[in-house]
Amino acid sequence: MYRYLFVLVLSVFAGGAVYAQQVDSTATEADADEPPPRKKYVGGHQLTIAVDVFHPVMNNLRADRWTYEGELSYYLKNEYYLIADGGWGGSEVNYTDLKYSTTNYFTRVGFNKSILYRESAKDWDMMFIGLRAAGAGITRSSASYSTTDSVWGNVSGVTTGQSFAAIWAEVTTGMRVELVRGLMAGWNLRGKFLMNGRSFDDLAPLHIAGYGKGDKSANFDFNLYLCYAIRWDRRVLPTEEVKKK
Repeated sequence: MYRYLFVLVLSVFAGGAVYAQQVDSTATEADADEPPPRKKYVGGHQLTIAVDVFHPVMNNLRADRWTYEGELSYYLKNEYYLIADGGWGGSEVNYTDLKYSTTNYFTRVGFNKSILYRESAKDWDMMFIGLRAAGAGITRSSASYSTTDSVWGNVSGVTTGQSFAAIWAEVTTGMRVELVRGLMAGWNLRGKFLMNGRSFDDLAPLHIAGYGKGDKSANFDFNLYLCYAIRWDRRVLPTEEVKKK
């Protein structure tokens, strides 16, 4: 009888141990299946005014073309920034057999998406990718030309001036780093793709400010910016509050 009682007690303890192990295993699996806590939404607003300092330097190195430009950037949320920029410039062709000049203004609108997560409301350093839609209004002066031909003879003349538009799309990447509070610096690398190049196939601008060579269907460009940031409302909002908005 004692032998059977001993076996019964041992079975109860063994069963309890197995049950406890199963409970622990189930709890571990539940913990593994539970999604990690969501990151908090970092609030705050930032409006950045930026001036390109790269092209003014290049203007002094190339006398036949010039560009000036700036940028406005506004932080939306979730690492998205609304971008609007623009500028003006021109070029001058002064060859022996061809002379004319062009001037233009340009605008670009689009967005940047930072690939770095903001750790706090005071953290505004970023690396980004972005897209732009851009356009320019171009004015070309009258052009004087001359040709020399031993068979048909020499020909010279003047074509009338013309106004036209250029439209292109951009893919851009870059970074911004805060040097001191409110003062930032950064760069952009841009790939530009002309959408209406046939508009000026006859006599393309030597240089379109904001785009590049007028006779190219694609251009690559670089900007170096100095920026001043205006900020307000630095609250950090929990995820639950964001969902209610």
